[in-house]
Amino acid sequence: MSDTAAPERFRELLAMESGVETTELDQLWSRLDTVRAEDILGSYKGSAFATGHGLCRALPASNWYGKDFRSITDAKPLICRAEDGTLFSNIELGQGEASLWNIEFRGEVTATMVYDGKAVFDHFKRIDSKSLMGIMNGKPELVQSRGEFFYFALELC
Repeated sequence: MSDTAAPERFRELLAMESGVETTELDQLWSRLDTVRAEDILGSYKGSAFATGHGLCRALPASNWYGKDFRSITDAKPLICRAEDGTLFSNIELGQGEASLWNIEFRGEVTATMVYDGKAVFDHFKRIDSKSLMGIMNGKPELVQSRGEFFYFALELC
């Protein structure tokens, strides 16, 4: 990792339930190393940074659990928990599933999940061997809230 203090700051910002400014998240993002799509395969538990973005409320309401990257061409962006406790890929909510690509974002090529049914991209950077930081990007009307992106974390299960 390019900055040894970044994992600690990542955890501090993620724990801030009273809210975190996106400018702080952007500063953290800029300090992280990029990652290749083929290097992030696995099942992840997700959580949102408390920025006040609309998805901070919508995802818990859908019982969002995380993401599952089975292969480059088989990514499940919205793993949710059913009432009986089982996990499933919420294809209806996500309007399909996704695939993984290496795409340029903010001047760097990094692993990106491309949704099948929407003009939405989740860009990832490495925190440590088990954690990723994500930024949802795409058409503003689909992903932005008050002009800001959605920021989230993934922890390898």
